Amino acid sequence: MSQHTNNEITDASTKKLFEGKNFAFVSTIMRDGYPQITPTWVDIEDGNILVNTAIGRIKQKNVSRDPRLSIAIADQNNPYDMVTVRGKVIEQITGDAADKHIDKLAKKYLGKDKYPNRAPGEKRVILKVKPERVFHMK
Repeated sequence: MSQHTNNEITDASTKKLFEGKNFAFVSTIMRDGYPQITPTWVDIEDGNILVNTAIGRIKQKNVSRDPRLSIAIADQNNPYDMVTVRGKVIEQITGDAADKHIDKLAKKYLGKDKYPNRAPGEKRVILKVKPERVFHMK
């Protein structure tokens, strides 16, 4: 097993985990200081991790108040190939870009062209995460 730590995602094998059909666990900080963790779909673009959620969900509210979060992801076929990231949400992207992105993730994770689980009136948001500490064990 090897491991390495960076302050950004540059390694191809690290990027591959975020590009693959692997679930990530996103941990945000609740108002009372406790961590809140959610399994979620993820994407990567230009070294930033993209998490798509709905406006008003707990993780979106938490990062609006405190942008710090942690993410853990493991290869679905080899859980010993895993990455943990500490970083900050540097931007919240809404509108058409967020709607297109959730459909892109539905294609990646479900093989469907449109995200099928959207609630009526739900507004999507991309949480753009800039990694500050990246640890990869493989």
